[in-house]
Formats: sequence, C-alpha cells, structure tokens
Amino acid sequence: MKLLLVGHGKMGQLVGTLAPQYGGEVAGVIDPMSPLHGGGPDAAQWDGVDVAIDFSTPDSVVTNATVLARRGISLVIGTTGWGAHEPELRAVAVDTGVGIVVAPNFSTGVVLFEALAAHAAKLFAPQPDFASFLHEAHHSAKKDAPSGTALSLTRAMAQAGFPRPIDVSSTRAGFIPGTHTVGFDGPAETITLTHTARDRTAFARGALTAARWVHGKHGWFTMKDVLGIAEGR
Repeated sequence: MKLLLVGHGKMGQLVGTLAPQYGGEVAGVIDPMSPLHGGGPDAAQWDGVDVAIDFSTPDSVVTNATVLARRGISLVIGTTGWGAHEPELRAVAVDTGVGIVVAPNFSTGVVLFEALAAHAAKLFAPQPDFASFLHEAHHSAKKDAPSGTALSLTRAMAQAGFPRPIDVSSTRAGFIPGTHTVGFDGPAETITLTHTARDRTAFARGALTAARWVHGKHGWFTMKDVLGIAEGR
C-alpha cells in the first residue's frame, strides 16, 4: 500500500514512522513547509499512490483532497476545522468513486468513548435536574477550539436525545495530547467520563488502520465504519 503524507508536522511524521507496521510504504510528502515536500497534489510522482493521509491545515484540505480524489487516490483526513466545506467534499467522493475516511479523532478509545457518552446522554435525557458539560484540553499549538472531537461528542449526545444545552469549554496549554471530559451534574452529585490520550501514537495508529481499511472501498466513512460499530449503514 503506497501512502502519501499530506502535512508533515508531528502527526504526519509519526504516521510515516509507523507506516511499515501497517504494510504501508510512504511515497512522499505534500507540505511546502517541509524539506521533504515533493510537489502539489497534481505532481506526477504521486501516480500509483493508493491512500493519502491528511494531517495538514484546514484551509488546504478541500483543495488537496479534491485533486487527489480525482486521481483515484483514497483519503484519510484527520485535519479538523474545515467542516463548513464537508458537503463539497462529500460530492467529490460520490463523483470520483474513491473512499474517504474522515474523523476528528482516530483513536480507537475516543470512538468507543463517544458511544459511551451518547449512551449516557440517553440515560440522563429524561432527568431534568441534570445538566451536561464538556471540557477539552489540548496543546497550545492546536488551532481550532473547541476541538473537532468535542464537537463530535456533543453532536452524538444531542442525537442520542439529550434535550438541554451542553456547556463546552476548552483549554490550550503546554503539550497536552488531548483530554476530553463529559459530565452530568445534578443537585447533589456529578458523574464524569474522561478520555485521556497519553501520546499521539493512538491517533497515528488509528489513521493507518483506516488507510488499510479504506483501500479499495468507495464512499464516505467514519472511524465507526472502520471499527465496525456504525449504525444504519
């Protein structure tokens, strides 16, 4: 499986390091800020690439993904902050017939954590005395706040039937890989669920698992599809 790294920051470099463990061979890098930059998405040297893994910047995702998909290259997109353009990229998936996996967080634990949070929200929904909150913390270099994972969690909780507002707060400090806490607070008690990432390898391994899974598939997918826990598909 030939891989193209779109974005070569900390996550892109980690994906490249771990790729051989997942049967992946890195064909090159798209990142003008990297000394390994091999050209734009239309460069001839990307012929034969199977899957591109994108950990770049929000303003470059749609342009790069559109060109790569039209070349028949499947995509795994971990960049967040470009959600307003999702309909456009979904249309590209349909038009080109490639497979695209999009996830705000590729950690297996986070995907399962979201399922737990949704179930908890369903249980607390008929209890009017309980309010809900979500707090997330990431390293100071993370650009979007709240995180894509936080938005996905609150969306899942609302879809599970939680009818009241969910207060969301963010912290950006130091080198925190990522912590998300979902809480339900009543008149005399508080229940919290927390996922803490110890390092970034969980995200890189999840992205490579997704790349191996999506190779040869067609359509728009999430990590729930990759892990086999999606409903209604």
